[in-house]
Amino acid sequence: MSKVVWIIHQYASTPETGIGGRHYYLGRELAKKGFQVYLIASANHHLLREKPQFEGRFKLEAAEGFTLVWVKMPDYIEAHSKQRALNWFLFPWRIQKLARLLPDKPDTILASSPSPIAFLGAQRLAKKFKSRLIFEVRDIWPLTLTEIGGYSPRHPFIRIMQWVEDKAYQDADAVVSNLKNSVEHMVSRGMQREKFTWIPNGFSLDEVNQKVPLNSAAASQLPENKFIVGYTGTLGVANALDALIEAAERLQHYPDIAFVLVGGGKEKAALQALVTEKQLDNVFFIDPIPKVEIQAMLSEFNACYIGLKKDPLFRFGVSPNKLFDYLYSGKPIVYGIDSGEYKPIEEAKAGLQVPAQDPQQLAAAILKLYQLPVEERQVMGENGRKAAMEQYEYGQLAEQLAKVLFER
Repeated sequence: MSKVVWIIHQYASTPETGIGGRHYYLGRELAKKGFQVYLIASANHHLLREKPQFEGRFKLEAAEGFTLVWVKMPDYIEAHSKQRALNWFLFPWRIQKLARLLPDKPDTILASSPSPIAFLGAQRLAKKFKSRLIFEVRDIWPLTLTEIGGYSPRHPFIRIMQWVEDKAYQDADAVVSNLKNSVEHMVSRGMQREKFTWIPNGFSLDEVNQKVPLNSAAASQLPENKFIVGYTGTLGVANALDALIEAAERLQHYPDIAFVLVGGGKEKAALQALVTEKQLDNVFFIDPIPKVEIQAMLSEFNACYIGLKKDPLFRFGVSPNKLFDYLYSGKPIVYGIDSGEYKPIEEAKAGLQVPAQDPQQLAAAILKLYQLPVEERQVMGENGRKAAMEQYEYGQLAEQLAKVLFER
């Protein structure tokens, strides 16, 4: 009889309702390996483009080889809504009814952050079924709320979260994170180091193997006969794209170099206004494209840019999804993230690393790539694809996760 895992992640989604992402792809790959997977998620959260509509409290939906369990929750729109915070407490309580609803009882339950509160609900279910319990950390809370959000560690809400986080490190059978160096924080909170396993985010080989061509509307907006430095994804404050615009300004006297930003987001209008203000003719914006077309777009680039704002929490590592798409594309990458000891591009020799939010060094790195012989850039790209296939493919990541889920 196949082993059963319940993955509890309040903000999970499918490619149709949101981005799909980590747990959708891991669930699919675990199912391919013969495990029975239930992915349990809220049907109402701010990361969903389309929210499932159904009667009653729960909806079971067949996904790609596994079952997605939608849990109806009070709706809200903004990430900073009070209702969102209330849902952190309601969700672990509401999922207790799944003990009678789901036909396959779990051998293992995995509870994923950001909010650690869900762990309490997962632990209660694990005790009921005498199942193995895994705690997954993707955002370190409440540290994120105190270091970035400005909350006092003495705030009652923060103290509750801190108690739950510490309890999870103590009580979980194993701890997983996509942040490579988060183990240092966890050990400082009392976790035994041997409990920890690093499992990064990755890319879907099935998805990239579809080889979907770029739609004609997007293709027609690409500059011709240029050395293209490209970015795909959300145009948000966190992505440090103003630094890329300022680098473009420094390189505007190199007519062969062009910058292409593909995507949408709250900062798009501000970035377009910045380009207009600086009277730059070497920066091009293209509307979002379907995820299955990303590799086709990346094939048009000569180099890829990924950046994030300076953030002290990044000392524990980062795991941005676009990084793995970039690596697989076989194009050299300019990596503008201060991510502590986690230096994926430098280690793979897949491009150049520069300090975060440093337009001068970013421009210098881009110019260096531009001036390199094509063969040297190709070697960097090949190194990146090799790293992607060896470290970041979801089939392999699911294999690693299965060992954590079911080892006794």
